[in-house]
Amino acid sequence: MTAATDMKTQYFQVGAFSPCNSPGALLRRVHSLALRRAERLLFEKDLTFTQWIVLVLLRDGVAKTGADLCRNLNHDSGATTRLLDQLVKRGLIERHRSSEDRRVSKLTLTPQGRALAKALTPRVVDFWNELMSDFTHNEITTLTTLLRRLQNRLEKDEVSSQVGKEKDKVGR
Repeated sequence: MTAATDMKTQYFQVGAFSPCNSPGALLRRVHSLALRRAERLLFEKDLTFTQWIVLVLLRDGVAKTGADLCRNLNHDSGATTRLLDQLVKRGLIERHRSSEDRRVSKLTLTPQGRALAKALTPRVVDFWNELMSDFTHNEITTLTTLLRRLQNRLEKDEVSSQVGKEKDKVGR
C-alpha cells in the first residue's frame, strides 16, 4: 500500500470507535492523570502546575500577554486574570501596560518568578523522566514529534477558522 493510498483510507471506523481508541479521549485522560501527579510535585511550594506552566511560558517567551496565556492554557479571560492576579500578588510576575496598545498588558517574570521556575524545572524534568521510564528514547522522540505535528495541524486549522470568521464579519 502506498502512502497516498494509506492517507485516503480512514483509520477510524464508526463501529469500532470508543474512548479506548479515541486520540481525544486518550489525550484528555493522560492529561488528567499527569496533572494530578504533577500537582503533588509543587504542593510544598504552594504552586499549582498551571501556575508553573505560566512561569515557564513567560520565561521561554512563548507567551507575553494574558491573551497569549488564554490560548496556550485554553482558559477563559476571567480564569486567566485570576491566575495572573495570584502570581502578581506573590511577586512572581509583573504587568506592564503596552506602549503600543494601552488595552494590552505585557507580562514579565520577576527575579523571584524566574528563580522559582529555574529551581522547579529539575523536579518537573525528573517527573517526566520517571513517568516515561518504560519508553525508549526513540519512542519518546516519536511521541513528542507526533504530538507536535498534531498540535501544528490543530493550530493551523484554528487560524484558518478564525480567518474565515473574520471574512464573514466583514461581508455582513
